[in-house]
Amino acid sequence: MLAGCPPPCWPGRCCSGRSPRCQPCPSPSPSPSRAGGCRRRRPPSTGPTRTGWTPTCSTSTPSTTPCCATGVASALSPQTEGVRVSVNVLSDHKDLPVLFVVRQKEAVVSFQVPLILRGLYQRKYAYQEVSRTLCQPQSKAEVETQHFYVDVSTLSLNASYQLRVTRVENFVLRTNEAFTFNATASQPQYFKYEFPKGVDSVIVKVTSAMAFPCSVISIQDILCPVYDLDNNVAFIGMYQTMTKKAAITVQKKDFPSNSFYVVVVVKTEDEACGGALPYYPLSKHTSPDEPVDQHNRQKMLEVMVSPAITSEAYVSSMLFCLGIFLSFYVLTLLIACWESCRQQKRKGLLAAMDSPSLDTASLLGHSRSIPDSFLGHVPYDTYGYGSFENGSSGSTEAASGSLGSAEVSYGYVGERSLENVAGRPRLDSLSSVEEDDYDTLADIDYDKNVIRTKQYLCVADLARKDKRVLRKKYQIYFWNIATIAVFYALPVIQLVITYQTVVNVTGNQDICYYNFLCAHPLGNLSAFNNILSNLGYVLLGLLFLLIILQREINYNRALMRNDTHALECGIPKHFGLFYAMGTALMMEGLLSACYHVCPNYTNFQFDTSFMYMIAGLCMLKLYQKRHPDINASAYSAYACLAVVIFFSVVGVVFGKGNMAFWIVFSVIHIVATLLLSTQLYYMGRWKLDSGILRRILHVLYTDCVRQCSGPMYVDRMVLLVMGNIINWSLAAYGLIVHPNDFASYLLAIGICNLLLYFAFYIIMKLRSGERIKLIPLLCIIGTSVVWGFALFFFFQGLSTWQKTPAESREHNRDCILLDFFDDHDIWHFLSSIAMFGSFLVLLTLDDDLDCVQRDKIYVF
Repeated sequence: MLAGCPPPCWPGRCCSGRSPRCQPCPSPSPSPSRAGGCRRRRPPSTGPTRTGWTPTCSTSTPSTTPCCATGVASALSPQTEGVRVSVNVLSDHKDLPVLFVVRQKEAVVSFQVPLILRGLYQRKYAYQEVSRTLCQPQSKAEVETQHFYVDVSTLSLNASYQLRVTRVENFVLRTNEAFTFNATASQPQYFKYEFPKGVDSVIVKVTSAMAFPCSVISIQDILCPVYDLDNNVAFIGMYQTMTKKAAITVQKKDFPSNSFYVVVVVKTEDEACGGALPYYPLSKHTSPDEPVDQHNRQKMLEVMVSPAITSEAYVSSMLFCLGIFLSFYVLTLLIACWESCRQQKRKGLLAAMDSPSLDTASLLGHSRSIPDSFLGHVPYDTYGYGSFENGSSGSTEAASGSLGSAEVSYGYVGERSLENVAGRPRLDSLSSVEEDDYDTLADIDYDKNVIRTKQYLCVADLARKDKRVLRKKYQIYFWNIATIAVFYALPVIQLVITYQTVVNVTGNQDICYYNFLCAHPLGNLSAFNNILSNLGYVLLGLLFLLIILQREINYNRALMRNDTHALECGIPKHFGLFYAMGTALMMEGLLSACYHVCPNYTNFQFDTSFMYMIAGLCMLKLYQKRHPDINASAYSAYACLAVVIFFSVVGVVFGKGNMAFWIVFSVIHIVATLLLSTQLYYMGRWKLDSGILRRILHVLYTDCVRQCSGPMYVDRMVLLVMGNIINWSLAAYGLIVHPNDFASYLLAIGICNLLLYFAFYIIMKLRSGERIKLIPLLCIIGTSVVWGFALFFFFQGLSTWQKTPAESREHNRDCILLDFFDDHDIWHFLSSIAMFGSFLVLLTLDDDLDCVQRDKIYVF
């Protein structure tokens, strides 16, 4: 390629092949020894709206002298207008393209026609019509004359083309004004935007009624050249793929010139946006390297630039978030002060009665009990922890006798009131003897079989172990989850920081699945609002830990005073699982914030891992209330939760459309349900060994064939039958439907089982003549309402990493709260409050039993 004509080179003159000076164009001649000629038409006079011409070049032999066209764009305003060069090659010589070079003062743009762009698997696509907007160099003058030169060269014979230069009047976008335009893969468009005074950030929104063809939106600095082709648009600036929606927040501090280009490029293929690959013709008559003509891949788009929120909105939103959750601290403090005042006012009455009055236990665990004189039995301090009185027998026969008496005395609402149960003589208690009365381990194991297989159990039967041993056992839950949290969180934080750095350096906004229409950056964070909204999990989790700490302090003080009600009445107080639940809630907030730093397919488990743990810990705590001695250890519980998280990862990676995986998972799900049902039904008094099948057949023969008898534990059987129906149904649903979001499907299994067990617990509690006090009742009602609203916002689905980034952006929506928070942020607010309320329900649900002996509290 020659250096081209130096200015000025008037129309009708060309550059010689021997000299770079302008010379008269040679006349066309059929002689093969002469160089090709060119015909020019002088450009028309420049008007206020358009400058253009249509020169035509033709050659009869391979040209050694390039044709040269010169254009002068006079009276052009670089602040508001641009220049666009359009070329259409009329001849069909794909193997001998025509090369166009547009030279400006500070930039050179070159392209060949047919334009060859490559797609996936190096597929080639040819375009006969090409249009490019010329880069606008920086200029302080409002109106100036710009010179540019178009050099055309080709080795083709008889090549003809049309070249047109037009003035782009709407080259500079205006704030809050929509502009509609068309673009193709070979005819990209870009526009300029300048920050107004007082505006520090704007959001560029591009929309289209057409999902395909796939396009790319790029934000680039005012530099030449502008990268506006499919094969180079990702070289500089920020960019994201688009089907129907795209939005990029641009900050003024990132652009020293206080302006930027909005570049729109149509891709050659739709695969990046989730579309199908085009049919690529292959035959024996065509070469694999021959380009395919894609005809007209045109897309109509609309772009609008609007100001983003101000710094005052950031401050007000943060204060709003803090105010909501700190109000729970204030409310808790007020309740504690109110309870303390009520205690002081009743202090004289309580001292006269020598026992706490009958009243609602406070949120912080101030115990109040029924006086012994009201109960009609001797004081509690004459008995040991969960044992008979001193005159009772210490043999297993006494335990067997209690089994027979239990069948007569067990009743429900209408048969057994709370006062009647509390007033029953302790000699007729359902509790068993202490382990200290045994001589051998075999006797202890035999007694476990006798006690746990009774038809009706009381809490004292399953609260016979030393309090100190159980306290250490359940404290392991807290220390284990604290250790897990540290080792889990540190690499997660490091990884998401790396993700955010990659996004900021490369400008590839397809890496993270934000709600781009409501993603407010702060510092290096792209979506600060999604991170800030997770503050509720941390603050409310910390508040729950403080409540548990206060309850434990009050309980330990009661033990130090040898308070008989703390020793023998109510559900045994073990706080280790509560501490683990509060820690899990705080870690859910931290890891959810880490996930929302850059939400995508590879780090989804950060947001769900501790949700599984919270669901599992809640079920364990609910079971521990009436089964303190036989609850699972921390090691086995966390091992099972680790298996659940493992299946969650495997399901997301390999489960989509994989029938083999769903068959294996469904079988494991059903088998695990059956094993857990057996464990719960027999209270752990069964063995999984080689004789299990023989024992199953024996039970079926004796209970179903030889004689038709109902189940011994009717209540447990009802729960387990319902649980199996639900779990088998969920397994069948997964096997048939293959839900795409396997992580949510697995979480739904855990939540359904938790809700089933909680409903069963409430029903059985009421059937047993127990009641629900005011505080837990208000917590249940309020939490249910909040959960309902929270789930509504959760299912709005503002983004999904199960689709391509462009398809995910179709679900993006504008902010709905303070112009700062979106639907998912409100889900964070409400779900954190709902989880906190759920924990309070578990904490206060059995406060009505603080005045009832443990051998009068039934197990279900």
